[in-house]
Amino acid sequence: MTRAPHRARPPLAVVVLGAIGLALLVGPLVAIVVRAPWGRLLELLSSETALTALGISLGTAAAATGLSVLLGVPLALLLAGAPDEPPGLALRVVRSLVTVPVVLPPVVGGVALVALLGEGGLVSAPIAALLGAAPPTSAGAVVLAQTFVAMPFLVFAIEGALRGADRRVDLVAATLGLTPGRRLLRVTLPLIAPGIAAGAALSFARALGEYGATVTFATSIPGVTQTLPMAIYAQLAEGDRDAAIALSLVLIAVSVVVLVALRDRWVPGVTR
Repeated sequence: MTRAPHRARPPLAVVVLGAIGLALLVGPLVAIVVRAPWGRLLELLSSETALTALGISLGTAAAATGLSVLLGVPLALLLAGAPDEPPGLALRVVRSLVTVPVVLPPVVGGVALVALLGEGGLVSAPIAALLGAAPPTSAGAVVLAQTFVAMPFLVFAIEGALRGADRRVDLVAATLGLTPGRRLLRVTLPLIAPGIAAGAALSFARALGEYGATVTFATSIPGVTQTLPMAIYAQLAEGDRDAAIALSLVLIAVSVVVLVALRDRWVPGVTR
């Protein structure tokens, strides 16, 4: 048996710069854990403000995830296209547009939602003129903002699952006479179910931590639209750092749980 060659030791400069980069990424998280008021953690997390904000965050993030699945699965199916055909110009443009919310500054996303659905918006103004419906200012606005920033993650996860799935199963089902609708329900969706679950988990985590677009579009109204990230900022602005750190630990815990659950999807070669 031949032994695998040893990996070359990186230069000292690479090690030093890599360590600095790791410290920059991990240091703030470690600081939150170290400075957390562990003795008062249960008291802070059980306060009315924290519980209300947590309830709103969980409810709106779950609704945004459901909406993302409802709209994102068909969108991913369209973007994946035929397995043996290169994507056309239209699909490449659409995929680029779907990517924009990921790289767009969250506040700009909120302004864009206001321009579309806010008071006097491109869509909300005609609807208000015809039906008298006011622009969304409640939890519905939070769900729309969270869906705007979270759905691309689900679309990318499902599209990747579609491209990695064995399409021969679908071809066999077609030769057996199954209609496209039946193949979708009985073959395609079961094949990509892990990708849908992974995308939904990422969307939920992203929606739960969304702040910029949400506060710009839905505003921060305690007990109505104030999600956990908004409550964290409010506590920090009021000088209650302990409460802000305690609430931040909740979001960090959710992020860690999602990343650990999906570790075989974002770290190649790692399995459960």
